[in-house]
Amino acid sequence: MGLFDNAVPGGNVTKPLLIALGALLVGKMLSGKSTESAPAEPQAAPAPTGGASADGGLLGGLGGLLDRLKEAGHGNAADSWVGTGQNQPIDANDLGRALGPAVIREIAQRTGMDEQELLKQLSTALPGVVDKLTPGGQVPSHRQVASAFND
Repeated sequence: MGLFDNAVPGGNVTKPLLIALGALLVGKMLSGKSTESAPAEPQAAPAPTGGASADGGLLGGLGGLLDRLKEAGHGNAADSWVGTGQNQPIDANDLGRALGPAVIREIAQRTGMDEQELLKQLSTALPGVVDKLTPGGQVPSHRQVASAFND
């Protein structure tokens, strides 16, 4: 995956984890509207209705994810991922509460992963992935995030 290889401890970005990250940050990867360089996954499901647009992932993209974390009381951790200092960890259970059961269920279905394992992997990966997506401490546009997933 290039950009994300060293974002995750151990450098292991598995396909289900990549799908999960895409579901949160780049809905197009999973909604059947994939770009040529990001083939559709067999277990891809349409983006949920009533939530964020398919273009911005399940929470409205990276900005939506960061907002959700801040609203759940994890703003310091989220800000540390965007900022240039040390990334603060987030507990899998805290991440689960911040994302909400509907989002977790949707991603688990798309990836075929158990919800607890999904949260464990996401809580490990998100600090480094968000850090890589925000090298100058600035949240990129949705197009820039989508481009990072297509590289």
